[in-house]
Amino acid sequence: MLTGGQLAGLIVAVFWAVLVTFIALTLLRLARLLREASDVVRDFGDQAGPLMDDMARTVRRANEQLGRTDVITKQVAGVTQNVSAVSTVMSSVMGGPLVKAAAFSYGVRKALANRDEGARRDGARRDGGERALQARSSGRGRR
Repeated sequence: MLTGGQLAGLIVAVFWAVLVTFIALTLLRLARLLREASDVVRDFGDQAGPLMDDMARTVRRANEQLGRTDVITKQVAGVTQNVSAVSTVMSSVMGGPLVKAAAFSYGVRKALANRDEGARRDGARRDGGERALQARSSGRGRR
């Protein structure tokens, strides 16, 4: 049989064998993981170049469009100023005479309306007065 020292040495040897096996398996898995990571990095590096080129093209086109938009905005600002100036001139040129013409036409309409109303009232008075005279002269006025 085994002595106490031999048994302890056997237990330590088995423990070390299990530990070395565990470490070896872990290192194999770690090596596989590093291989996969290096493949991912390589693929990313291969795709990053064309992606950066596309991004640079997109930024250049966006800058071109912004330049065009800036030119258009400046032209619209100029048109706005021109329209404002034209409307100011038109209101000063046409505004006064149009207001005067509107006031004149209102006055004429008011005068004609007052004249027609006065003529109707005078006609009603004349008709009423003639009827009263006819009624008195025919003897029908009083009974």
